[in-house]
Amino acid sequence: MEGMCSSEAIAKVSSIFIYPVKSCRGISVPQALLTPTGFRWDRQWLVVNSKGRACTQRVEPKLALVEVELPSEAFLEGWEPTKDSYLMIKAPGMQTLKICLSKSHQVADGVSVWEWSGSALDEGDEASEWFSDYIGKPCRLVRFNTESEARAVDPDYARGHNIMFSDCFPFLLLSQESMDALNKLLKEPIPVNRFRPNILVEGTEPFSEDLWTEIMISKFTFQGVKLCYRCKMPTIDQETGIAGAEPNETLKETRSDKVLRPNAKQQGRIYFGQNMVWKDSCMEGNGKVVKVGDPVYVLKKVSSVAEAAA
Repeated sequence: MEGMCSSEAIAKVSSIFIYPVKSCRGISVPQALLTPTGFRWDRQWLVVNSKGRACTQRVEPKLALVEVELPSEAFLEGWEPTKDSYLMIKAPGMQTLKICLSKSHQVADGVSVWEWSGSALDEGDEASEWFSDYIGKPCRLVRFNTESEARAVDPDYARGHNIMFSDCFPFLLLSQESMDALNKLLKEPIPVNRFRPNILVEGTEPFSEDLWTEIMISKFTFQGVKLCYRCKMPTIDQETGIAGAEPNETLKETRSDKVLRPNAKQQGRIYFGQNMVWKDSCMEGNGKVVKVGDPVYVLKKVSSVAEAAA
């Protein structure tokens, strides 16, 4: 059963993270520009293998050690790159790779992420050699081709919304209180980068985000569309690129579908975080920026996690 909520702020945004290159390290930023496919720059680039398939930490955990930087002004509204604007990519034992943000590209066909395939923009031979040397097998770096491609989210959950190279949905929200509750159960606490959220909030109850079906951050409305089920990536230490058993073993005991949704069809999944889409993404005008410190209002929620979409 879905209910309406009070007009009082229930939390605030404590961190914002953007992951320009899928599966590489994220950037913590003070503010980010909203776009219909997620925050600007988020998962806009992708490393692909010789067959055009996505390379992610699931199969190439060394990507956890790849750091990326964008110009600080790239997160300001209205900023557009010039010929001197670069995406900087660094990794242990490698020279810094500079990707010009404004150059023209060759089109690479046959790029695929999960069920989607299409064309992308190839970042050239230097980037290809860099990632091939680092990973140890032929790779290319590509950018999402926004001119010709659209990648729809699952219409069963959020019809009419698109993403670039994200796994499933444009935004992932998590609360600090959920992280704290999990860390109390672990022998060794882990940082939030294991879960790769876009928006971290604080000031609410642990796992309360499970229930949120509509929230407002500042003046922007988001729909909570689906609990985020987790793959093996949270087990990969983002400082070393080495996988272990946790936190997934603990999540199996506390956050599995068997525990949270005992009467639903069991798929052996574990859940942590809430996937979201931006509901008013067609809004006109300026000021489409989410900032650290922005208030979070819950407009609608379900009464129990068993009722949440998953």
